[in-house]
Amino acid sequence: MEHSATGAEAFDAQANQAEPETVVVHVQLRPRRGATRKCLAALATLAAEHAEVSFAVTGLSKDDRVVRVTVGVDLGPRTAVAKFSPQAQGAYAFVSAIFTSLYDHMPVYTAEPSRAERAAAAVLMEQAAGGAIAADVLDGLSVGPASPVPSPPVPSPRVSGPGERIPA
Repeated sequence: MEHSATGAEAFDAQANQAEPETVVVHVQLRPRRGATRKCLAALATLAAEHAEVSFAVTGLSKDDRVVRVTVGVDLGPRTAVAKFSPQAQGAYAFVSAIFTSLYDHMPVYTAEPSRAERAAAAVLMEQAAGGAIAADVLDGLSVGPASPVPSPPVPSPRVSGPGERIPA
């Protein structure tokens, strides 16, 4: 699920560009496995309400109970964010809407997704672009051993580094 006129490659290029440096906020949604389809549908509805905001699914992972869907929201160039530009205001409104309307899917701010999480999201986007519904692609991630459909590798969540841990 991606929402912009530029595409996922351009979104990644913007995030890595030296001039003008853009700011990307990552929000992770953690729907229970049975609610993944509902979560993605709600995210698509929210995206339609905020058509001016550029975002992409930048990471995907799962564990025993939840699927972790990381959404990267482009706030715009760093200098424009500091001046609270209209693009940044729209992006902040979108992030706020994620937290208020998708609260059932446990949204949290998160760090940039790992390489493996990005790769899994790329597989999701590629299959969804080929005509598959994103929720159906996610259903295929938990394929059992008896199914003839191979499942793409989805990593478990990355372990936080020493600088990211907060003592209790």
